[in-house]
Amino acid sequence: METKGTNLDKKVYNISPCTLETMDTAIHKWINEELDIFCTTNKGWKKVAVLWSTAERARQSKGTREARDDSGQLILPIITVERTGVTKDPARKGPYWANVPPSDDRGGVFVVARRINQEKTKNHQNADALRKRKQINFKTEKKNDKVVYQYVSIPQPVYVDVTYKVSLWTEYQQQMNEILQPFITEAKAINYEIISHDGHKFEIFIGQDFSLNNNVADMGEDERKYQTEIEIKVLGMLIGDGPNQDTPKVVVTENAVEVKIPRERVLTDEKPGEWDKSKFRG
Repeated sequence: METKGTNLDKKVYNISPCTLETMDTAIHKWINEELDIFCTTNKGWKKVAVLWSTAERARQSKGTREARDDSGQLILPIITVERTGVTKDPARKGPYWANVPPSDDRGGVFVVARRINQEKTKNHQNADALRKRKQINFKTEKKNDKVVYQYVSIPQPVYVDVTYKVSLWTEYQQQMNEILQPFITEAKAINYEIISHDGHKFEIFIGQDFSLNNNVADMGEDERKYQTEIEIKVLGMLIGDGPNQDTPKVVVTENAVEVKIPRERVLTDEKPGEWDKSKFRG
């Protein structure tokens, strides 16, 4: 919904669904595009590949060839991202604190936009002008109190803490130093950042411990590798049930501008078009 202005009627609102996949894409996009980490290799200054760690090993070994050599081995340096946990903590509910049940079976709770229904507002205005001035499209009052609004609402956001493990893999100490430093200095003196995807923004908190799991001290025959693990927590929200949702993702409602209660003519013995005030005097 795109409009101009600064009030509730004239803003740009994004009402796309927000799922776990939205947060996964946001954290991957932040590391791959915003941090945009490079390091020194035997082929010069090159960008470090960022891969999503999933159980689909066949897809990674056969489909994603840019990160593997001809024998299928990973080409270091590389950064992998893995989601390790999801927590729904009642004590951390985000800015939308109260639990507001939906008023009907459609599920709309949180109003994200409002616009004027031009057609129905025009009908009310023309009806008043015709009754008072015997002419439609005649401005009767400076202020129109019968404005019909359409309210666009979505299900209540559910806030969750999602934990990600970012692993840095290199062959040399110099490469690890070059890759690790942006994760430490990106948030300046704090460990807080904001990431976004598909119009949604999420708060992330970078862990203060950077675990070093190197095997360089091992005198075995294994390949020497430098590995550093970073824990990142994302405070995000889930909107709706995703593909399993059986209610509308966006609910549009309208407000009432006039309430009319018809009189029962049978009880007052009144014919249509008549109005006897004497029957209602004390």
